[in-house]
Parts: sequence; C-alpha cells; structure tokens
Amino acid sequence: MTQVQTRPAPQAGLPGRDDIRRALGAVQDPELDEPITDLGFVRSIDVAPAARGAAVSVHLRLPTSFCSPNFAYLMASDSKDAIAVLPGVDTVTVELDDHHDSGLINAGLAADAGYRGTFGHEAEESLEELRWTFRRKAHTAAMERCLTELLRADRGLAESDVGQVRLADLPAGRTKDALLRRREALGLPLDSAAAVLVDHLGNSYPADAVPMALRRARSTRISIDGNAHFCRGLLRTRYEGSGADQTARPEGAEPGESHTLLPITVKENA
Repeated sequence: MTQVQTRPAPQAGLPGRDDIRRALGAVQDPELDEPITDLGFVRSIDVAPAARGAAVSVHLRLPTSFCSPNFAYLMASDSKDAIAVLPGVDTVTVELDDHHDSGLINAGLAADAGYRGTFGHEAEESLEELRWTFRRKAHTAAMERCLTELLRADRGLAESDVGQVRLADLPAGRTKDALLRRREALGLPLDSAAAVLVDHLGNSYPADAVPMALRRARSTRISIDGNAHFCRGLLRTRYEGSGADQTARPEGAEPGESHTLLPITVKENA
C-alpha cells in the first residue's frame, strides 16, 4: 500500500485526508456498482496548503492497464468533481496511474476538457448514456436480490408469482433500502403499492414473462458480483499490499450500501 504523508492544512476548518476519502466514497465504479474506495482504487491522497485553502492531489489505480477508458475517465472525472465541491478546497489534481490511456486522461482532466474534448473522435457515445446503462443494471441486480431473499424466506412463494410482489411486501432491511436508492436514481415509483419486478421504465411484466425476467435479472446480478470479485483479485495481484485498501463486504451486504449515489453530470465539451 502506498503511503503518502498528509501535510497540515494552513488553518482550521480545511479538509483533511479523511474528508477527501469520504468524498471519494461517493464515486462508483460504473460497472461493478461499488465505491472506488471500497475497491482499493484510490492509490494515494495528498493535502497541502494553497493560496486560498487546500491543494488536493489524488492518484487512482485500476486492476489492469487495459480497463475500459470510458470507465477510467468516468471515475477520475467524478473523483475530481466530488473533491472540488468540498469547502476549503482550492485546487484539485486527479491522476490515473499505469493505464494505457493515462497520459490522455490526465491531460484532459487537467485542462477540464470534458469527455469529448479528451478523446475527440474516439468518443463515439455519451458517457451520460453509459452511466444510465449501469444505473439500470444496478437496479436490476438490487431488484433480484430482494426477490431472491423473499423467495428463500417464503417457500410457498413461487417464482411465477413474484410479479405480484409490491414494495410493501419486502421486509425492511439493507436489501430493500438499496433497491429504493436504485429506484430513486432511475426516477421509479417508491410508493408501497409499486411493483418490485419492473423494467427500467417501471413497467411490470406479464405473468408468463415473469420467470424469464427474474432469470435475466439473476444473470445480471451474478455478473456484477463476479466481476467485482475478479477485479479485486486482479488489483491485489497487480499492486502488492493493495488488499489492505479494500473494504470487505459483510455477508449479504449490498455493494456500497453505506454510500450515496453521486449526482454528477459528465462534462461533454466538444
């Protein structure tokens, strides 16, 4: 684990290293649906005195050098934005280490060029569209966790009947809370009478389509959980000691359940 000395802030009330790390806890890996702090992607944090507050420098690392540039840029850009809004922060520098596009991404972040300004003609799709794609997947996985938990608790409930399950039928707890957060992020109804098994637009499924919808949701959840486990292992292999920076998830816990979803709009400058 890379240790970076935190220099004292020039005056009381300025953010420290712990404040920066808490802010970064709201930044999610879009594919894994977990905070970058829990995954161990934050390599170092440095806080130093600056002219009008604190100068913050953060280095990020990823499990491989060929992780998707879209995801890499999104996490780095979100990190910069999450820190910049903290009271007392003067300047923010976020750099991505050891990635095949590190130079390009770091230059774009330093210039506040935005996604399209950074990648130019290679930026074929909107990152905001990509963000919504993964928000939908996160909702699907959270929905499946709730329904599977209910099926295990009530052996008399058949898979074909879960289309009739309402939010009011779900037991209170971390799994339901996580689903409600994902529904809110998509603008889906949160009232107790709302159906649980819905698509990303909030539409319920016909009775004969319910089992297949649940199986597809289960496949999505398994994929997300499996990728997260795989990436954690790759990071530990790539960076000795990085496992100490990873936060183990409690048995049955939702990814990032103690963190809020960051409401950031990606800069799309031409």
